[in-house]
Amino acid sequence: MRSRLSLLADPMIAVLAIATALAFIWPAEGELRGKAQQIASVAIFLLFLVNGMRIARGEILRGFVNWRFFLPLALWVFGVMGLAGLGVSWLATGLLPPLVALGFLYLGTLPSTIQSAISYSSLAGGNIALSVVGAALINILGVFVTAPLFALLGGGEVGALGHEAIVRIGMILLLPFAIGQALQGWSREWIIERRAKIVWLDRVVIGIAVYVAFSGAVEQGLMQMFSGWDWASLFGLVLGFLLLAHVLTWFAGGVLGLPRADRIAFLFAGAQKSVAIGAPLAAILFAPDVAGFVIAPLLLYHLMQLVLAAPLASALDRQRI
Repeated sequence: MRSRLSLLADPMIAVLAIATALAFIWPAEGELRGKAQQIASVAIFLLFLVNGMRIARGEILRGFVNWRFFLPLALWVFGVMGLAGLGVSWLATGLLPPLVALGFLYLGTLPSTIQSAISYSSLAGGNIALSVVGAALINILGVFVTAPLFALLGGGEVGALGHEAIVRIGMILLLPFAIGQALQGWSREWIIERRAKIVWLDRVVIGIAVYVAFSGAVEQGLMQMFSGWDWASLFGLVLGFLLLAHVLTWFAGGVLGLPRADRIAFLFAGAQKSVAIGAPLAAILFAPDVAGFVIAPLLLYHLMQLVLAAPLASALDRQRI
C-alpha cells in the first residue's frame, strides 16, 4: 500500500500526464509552436544553470576518484544500455512507427535519474553517498555523451550530428551549467535552502519540453498512426526492456563483486533513465514533429520504472532484516 501511495503522490507523474493531455487537447501549432519552442529553450537554459549551481564541484571530484564504481557504471549506463536500446529498436522496427522504434535507441543512450535513483537506493539500504555522486556524474557525462552516442549507434538512420545541434547543446546545456559551476560559491547555499521549491523548476521545464514535443507529434497525426496493437506493442517492449535492464544490472553488480549496499546503488543508477535529461535534450536535438515520437518510449519507461522501483526497494530492504 505504501508503495502505491508513494507512486500516486509523485508530482512528476501528474506533470507528465498534464503536459501530454494538453498537447493532445491544445497542441502548439503555427506561430504558437515557435513561441513555445523559445520558451522551452529559455526554461532549459535556466534549469541547467541551476543544476550547475547545486551540484557541488567536490562531489564531481569524489566521483572521479572512486573510479572503480564510477567507470563500470558509466560503461554500463551508456555502453551496455545503449546497445540494449539498439537491440530493442531493431526488434520494434516493423511493429511500431520508425521514429518510435528509434526512440528505444535514444532511451538506451540516456543517463540515469538523480533524485529517483537516490531516493530508492536509500529506501533499499543502498550506499547513499555513491548514489548521490554516481547519479550526478552520470547526468553530467550524459550531456556530453548521449547525443554523439545516439548518432553513432543510429548510423545512417540518424545521420551525423549536425553543427547546429552541437552549437545548441553547447549554448543551452553546457554553457549554463558551466556558469552555474562558476557561481556556486555564492549561490549554492541559497539554492539548497530553497530545494523544495526549486525542484518544481525541474518538473515545469520537463513538462514544457514534453508539451512542445507531443504537440508536434499530434500535429503529424500521432493518434491516427497508432492503433490498439501499436500501443500494446509499445507497452510490451518498454516493460520487457525495463525488466531486462534491472535483472542484468543487478547481475552485473554481483559480477563486479560490489558489496550489497554498493550493488543496490549500482542497480538504481544503472537501470533507471532520466526524463529530466531526455525531454530537454530531445527538444534541442529534434524538430517538434519528430521529438514527440522519439520520446514516447522514454515517457512510458519513466512511468514504469517508478511503478517497479518502490516495491523493488521495499523488497531489497526487507532482505536485510
